[in-house]
Amino acid sequence: MTDTPNVSTDDEPIRDVAHLGHLELLTPRPDESLTFFTEVLGLREVARRGQTVYLRGWGDHYRTTFAITEAAHAGLGHAGWRTVSPRALERRAAALEALGCGRDWHEGDVGHGPAYRFSDPDGHAMELYYETETYRPTDELRSTLKNQPQRYLPHGIAVERLDHVNLMCADVTANKRFMMDRLGFKLREYIELDSGVEAGAWLSVTNL
Repeated sequence: MTDTPNVSTDDEPIRDVAHLGHLELLTPRPDESLTFFTEVLGLREVARRGQTVYLRGWGDHYRTTFAITEAAHAGLGHAGWRTVSPRALERRAAALEALGCGRDWHEGDVGHGPAYRFSDPDGHAMELYYETETYRPTDELRSTLKNQPQRYLPHGIAVERLDHVNLMCADVTANKRFMMDRLGFKLREYIELDSGVEAGAWLSVTNL
């Protein structure tokens, strides 16, 4: 049997996705939401474009990892996954396009380059990208530790970095299989009810 480029197998696992790169949340109350994320959680504003405000945690190595966009209803705007290379981005985009779950390419956004948009089985908007802008602190924010993007800022809860995202879905198993078979995620934990229905699944592309 010949391996297809869009299915993970034991012989040739998919290793194209590196990690969660950024999230966009939609909100009908942008001013209050921004206050919550900056004053309570301690994220730092780095840019604005249109109806979107871009933020980051003090330990994030990228220029921006979180965005708040004004919208009629609250929800997930999209989740952005960074690939391990430009060729990995092309491979995953081609595979998703062949599956019919792709949306389109766009030129990029604040902090990152061209991205391929797609949807999971439940309709959550996602994108894959590779080119990204590293955060460069000002002298007053520069850390003395070489492995830290900036010094610690004790403001609010002082969230360090973007780590993971939890998504609600109608069919846990279908979405789990999509992330594993099409994007190379690995199953870490799951909840199965007495009825046999899978009620939750936690996945990642690395042991972090």
